[in-house]
Amino acid sequence: MMVLDKTVDLNCDLGEGYPNDVELMRLITSANIACGYHAGDPDTMRYAIELAIENDVAIGAHPGYKDKTNFGRTAMSLTFGEIHDIVTDQILALRHLCESSGTKLHHVKPHGALYNQAARDREIAAAIVEGVRAVDPKLVLYGLSGSIMIEEAERVGLRTASEVFADRTYLSDGTLTPRTSPNALITDEDASITQVMDMVKYGRVRSLDAIMVPITAETICIHGDGEHAVRFARNVRRSLSEAGISIAPPLHNS
Repeated sequence: MMVLDKTVDLNCDLGEGYPNDVELMRLITSANIACGYHAGDPDTMRYAIELAIENDVAIGAHPGYKDKTNFGRTAMSLTFGEIHDIVTDQILALRHLCESSGTKLHHVKPHGALYNQAARDREIAAAIVEGVRAVDPKLVLYGLSGSIMIEEAERVGLRTASEVFADRTYLSDGTLTPRTSPNALITDEDASITQVMDMVKYGRVRSLDAIMVPITAETICIHGDGEHAVRFARNVRRSLSEAGISIAPPLHNS
């Protein structure tokens, strides 16, 4: 058995109205909590924070577009200032609830269309980065591995976590296959484990057109709304452990 001296984070998008939050919170090391724009409300945010505290899970804000009808997965065209403001508003809302519960906010991971647009659009990425930095420059920004958002965050000195996905397929440019395309989601558990272990062990992912794309795996995402989310999380965690890979959230900036 190959044993690696490596640590990765296992994150999940939670507080979005799906029934698996309790089970998933026991399996992950960081949670991205919906902040009321694409899903959730103050009550669901408080509940997710309480679950995270109980399970010693790092808490992150999961800001998205204000579009519950489309679950924040429809691209929008907003100005730099508008994106900056929706990001800061959502981070501040969750931070306030964290402080009320006696805990701290650890990271920020944009949601859905906002995340995907920021992966390739420098202005959107910069607006998100500046929003995070305005609230707290010690927060960790989770972003797609190899993306413009990671570049922008590193440019201004934010701590980043390069994210990879256990339940999504990739294109040959390293971006995620759009959800509107066939085969965007991975539903087979064995295929999910194979992809995760390739990314973590070897720093690569096999694209849909069979190209091996270089990738940096610092945090692994499993979507909480996925049909197989709990099984995927359990199997990924077990496979990482069997390979001697530690699981822990990324460190803050000092």
